[in-house]
Amino acid sequence: MKESSLYLSANLDNRRVELATKNIMGAQSTQRALLLSALRAFLVPFVVFPGKVIIFLFLASSFFLTPIFAQESIFSDKNVSVEGPEYFRKDHPGNILITLSDSLALRKEVEVSVEGKTLILPVNEGVVTFEYTPTEVKEKLSVRVGDYETSLETEVAAFPLWLSILPPLIAIIMALIFREVIVSLFIGIFFGAAVLGYYQSGSVAGIFSGFLDVVGEYVISSITDPDHVSIIVFSMLIGGMVAVISRNGGMQGIVNIISKFAKTAVTGQFATWLLGLVIFFDDYANSLVVGNTMRSVTDRLKVSREKLSYIVDSTAAPVSALAFITTWIGAELGYIEDGISQLHNFPEGLSPYSIFLNSVPYAFYPILTLVFMLFIIFSRRDFGPMYKAEVRARTTGRVSLGRSGNQENSEAAEEVEEELRHFQPLEGIRPRAFNAVIPVIVLVGGVLAGLLYTGYSQEVWSDTELSFVRKLSQTIGNSNSYAALIWASLSAVTVAMIMTLGQRMMKLPDAVETMVHGFKAMMGAIMILIMAWSLQGITNHMHTADFVISQLGNSLSPVWIPAITFVLAALISFSTGSSWSTMAILYPLMIPLTWQISVNTGMEPAAALPIFYNMVASLLAGSVLGDHCSPISDTTILSSLACSCNHVDHVRTQLTYALTVGGVGTLLGIIPSAFGLPNALSFILSAGVLFAVVRFVGKPVPEAA
Repeated sequence: MKESSLYLSANLDNRRVELATKNIMGAQSTQRALLLSALRAFLVPFVVFPGKVIIFLFLASSFFLTPIFAQESIFSDKNVSVEGPEYFRKDHPGNILITLSDSLALRKEVEVSVEGKTLILPVNEGVVTFEYTPTEVKEKLSVRVGDYETSLETEVAAFPLWLSILPPLIAIIMALIFREVIVSLFIGIFFGAAVLGYYQSGSVAGIFSGFLDVVGEYVISSITDPDHVSIIVFSMLIGGMVAVISRNGGMQGIVNIISKFAKTAVTGQFATWLLGLVIFFDDYANSLVVGNTMRSVTDRLKVSREKLSYIVDSTAAPVSALAFITTWIGAELGYIEDGISQLHNFPEGLSPYSIFLNSVPYAFYPILTLVFMLFIIFSRRDFGPMYKAEVRARTTGRVSLGRSGNQENSEAAEEVEEELRHFQPLEGIRPRAFNAVIPVIVLVGGVLAGLLYTGYSQEVWSDTELSFVRKLSQTIGNSNSYAALIWASLSAVTVAMIMTLGQRMMKLPDAVETMVHGFKAMMGAIMILIMAWSLQGITNHMHTADFVISQLGNSLSPVWIPAITFVLAALISFSTGSSWSTMAILYPLMIPLTWQISVNTGMEPAAALPIFYNMVASLLAGSVLGDHCSPISDTTILSSLACSCNHVDHVRTQLTYALTVGGVGTLLGIIPSAFGLPNALSFILSAGVLFAVVRFVGKPVPEAA
């Protein structure tokens, strides 16, 4: 029996519902070879002749069809409800569950009529169960109990399950070819919707209805989801706060305070590193503000622009990815929640926020990058191309090569300059750090208060057997993280606006315009989020994760999944230049894949959770690594331009350091921790090796002349 799945359109008591159901069966070796051959056959015409893809797929699909009769739930009225298993296979029995109420529940047995056949079945505490075996591809299931009847009319359209892998695969290939994420995601969604439309309708017209469903069904449902709306609003509010505290001089005030301690090349680099940690809530703001303001300080101390760009770039994304209140957190929580929503056997009491917090100790690359920079700074050693750049700056005073290739794309440079303008303090105002510190305190404190308030349980906190950490963990796990984020971000942007208006730094229209610009700055990320959610809707309907699990479940050990995920995420992020698009493509696939493979291999949930947390962190970490190495990454470009560093020089000098940390983190961090080595020991080993690399491979950089 070949792997298969279906799209089910059902009529329940004159109410139209749409259900996606699945069937996963192990494939024999010959069938697996046939599947792989089909995939290879698909990729060749896709790359060479994209226009022939749909024709090829529909012709090939006839070899893979398996009819299924399926349904997830049948419900009649308050007296009788009927539920079926998650799926039925044709000619294979499945259990039907009938729940009775009122006087029917008191009977010892009832007469049940199923498809014209009468059965006398016992009643056990108001529940009747029996086996049902569908024999037709299309049929109507009617159940009558006494005077009550419920029926389900089904139209089943089976399609080859291997097609389910193509929407995310197409999105990846399109992103690699065109280097444009939103259009690539759209094409992947359209392909999946076209497949569902074609097999549901049985005609080519279904392809056109699939095109309309991209927006009408998937994009709209993504936008109208309450949790998704919360993420969008939170992201916009954070963007508004960043814009306001940048224009009112708050962030410049922080920079001025920290830069006072920059007296030498070492302290200048450390001040830059510290600022990268302080401005943690947005990677764009981090790159633009820190790079633009610290450039004059490091120039005076004869620190190369390449080194400045590396420190700026390598604190921006890692810190924003790790901090629990940033412009990244909304997207990360959304991906996690949508991923675990597909899992029927996932442990209860684990909210997306608690999963994120539990995954942070496995984020080896971001954490080790921050540690590695300290080794480089305080040892006064460098290696590779960075060493040459630092020697040049110290001995000749030439902090930059100053080549004409500094701004390879004039349009991109103009856009960045425009972006920089909106992060520059207003002219004539006095930068004050408290204008940024107070809103940030409100933001952080508001999130913590919101988590505790929405997750508080008297039963938990009165339990004397639970430790404080355990009580806090359960509280966060039970909290409404989206409400906490909305309340905190709204409060923070409100406080920032009030402080700005109260000090008469801006008039109300100007302050609102600044805040709205902050909203606009988040629109690109929000568009990626919406398209990612839509792609996830397609992969849920087509059960992409189930297909991958059926192919890898018996051949892939779960302990290798985090490392594989890290490498895959790094490659995609490097090719696309976007951490966000990488997470958008991979999280919906890897979250259910990791959990189901772990469970299918016999792991208990307690043993599977560390693997799961490791994968969540590794995907995020791999996205950041690829982003650092990619010459087309937005944050890489922003860092080089904000620091006035030649872009090619920035990428070339940073690449050696990023790959060093990524390699050590994978070999001594991700893999050993997946095999059970304590995280603390993995970090100690990784940090020790990185220190040895700096000490024995790095060369001392001479003092400034």
